[in-house]
Amino acid sequence: MATIKAFIIAGTHSGCGKTSVSLGIMALLARRGLRVQPFKCGPDFIDPGHHALACAREGRPVSSHNLDGWMLSRETNADIFNRYAAWCDVAVVEGVMGLFDGISGTGEDGSTAQIAKMLGLPVILVVDARSMARSAAAMVSGYARFDPAVNIAGVIFNQVGSDSHAELIMEAMSLLPGIPVLGCLRRDGSIAVPSRHLGLVTAEDDGAGADRYQRLAGWIESGMDLDDVLDRLPDVEAVAPFEPVPELGSVTIGVARDAAFCFYYEENLRLLREAGARLVEFSPLSDTHLPPGVQGLYLGGGYPELSAFELGQNTRLRREIKEFCDLGHPVYAECGGFMYLMNDIVTGRGRYAMAGVFPVRADMDEKARALGYREIAISEDTVLGPAGVVARGHEFHYSFIKEGFDPVLMRPVYTMTGRKGRIDAAEGFLHANTLGSYVHLHFGSSPELAASFVNACKSGPLDGHGVPGDPAGEA
Repeated sequence: MATIKAFIIAGTHSGCGKTSVSLGIMALLARRGLRVQPFKCGPDFIDPGHHALACAREGRPVSSHNLDGWMLSRETNADIFNRYAAWCDVAVVEGVMGLFDGISGTGEDGSTAQIAKMLGLPVILVVDARSMARSAAAMVSGYARFDPAVNIAGVIFNQVGSDSHAELIMEAMSLLPGIPVLGCLRRDGSIAVPSRHLGLVTAEDDGAGADRYQRLAGWIESGMDLDDVLDRLPDVEAVAPFEPVPELGSVTIGVARDAAFCFYYEENLRLLREAGARLVEFSPLSDTHLPPGVQGLYLGGGYPELSAFELGQNTRLRREIKEFCDLGHPVYAECGGFMYLMNDIVTGRGRYAMAGVFPVRADMDEKARALGYREIAISEDTVLGPAGVVARGHEFHYSFIKEGFDPVLMRPVYTMTGRKGRIDAAEGFLHANTLGSYVHLHFGSSPELAASFVNACKSGPLDGHGVPGDPAGEA
């Protein structure tokens, strides 16, 4: 049976440099001609976009896939990992937050450590060594002993200031002979990926991306022996799961995809295709019409607030999408896509007209309005399934609904829980056959979601009362 090299790059905490290290290692492996398959722990959308470009070979990007121990079952995580890792030479998994951080302070759900144990993968720990010497060894010792079931295969020290600093760290680590130092990376502020309010700047908006990945690869090469690292790591088996023959793409679904709408779990798109969808991308920023023949729309998240002027100027498409929704065609919109379907988006620069499907406006705040895992239960039949369907996802946004809403024109149909239990807030809004929400659902958390949406698109438009009808909305 063929084997690969596979490992997780984890951090001691958010901001320690694990994304820079991950991107540099991915880019260096790809530069050496290896087939690299990236993954991301947690519900992040932005890092996977950078992974895909950093791992590109001969100009062909790959897709990075999310692994998550809270949103997805052990079996689903293993299925996703094996499906994509089976074709590669090296699989690199970037962790989330600190190694042991997850949904709670006492359990491991949602943590990088949980994924490492689920998949049996070794962990390379990234430590920010600024202002530390012997204390760095104490920190590593604590991480290594906290959960013996997590295999810490080595440590990379980031933000090392000088040769003498590196020597002090190596002396300290001699006290931990069972944990090898795999690299000491020099401090270099010029290689960091810039950030903004939802995290890193997206790969689509990072104009220096390709050059930055190569500089990160050089940074890694100068501070560690990657061949030695791979030799130290155990071989891992990755067997691709059985793939059912998907239906021919007989149902056409338009997927909003551009700089304003780029937050999609790749698994969501795969599950839609497996259920029989033909996905056609379009740009609310630049296209003046929907793709011909679309039977449904999927409007993902992103940064519509940064492109609010351009979205508002595209009057023709905004009106076409509103008419599509009002006629009862199936539409699913989450977070940024949901904001686009409101009347307006209000930013510090002004107020910008959107599609007007939901008669409220989204106001941008300077601080996060919601952040965390969410489990939702649907109380009415929707495009994502019948009443009673339960699914899991994540919520993170700076905007909020400024004005009160009319429960007749946009009925809340989600019951939502978070880390502390029931969340007493209206969510999951239904207008005709359009479902909008701030929650990003992972379709892998519930088998009904993708198939239900494809079947809804296949069935055709509904009128405003949820009754199948003709395009004019007459029952």
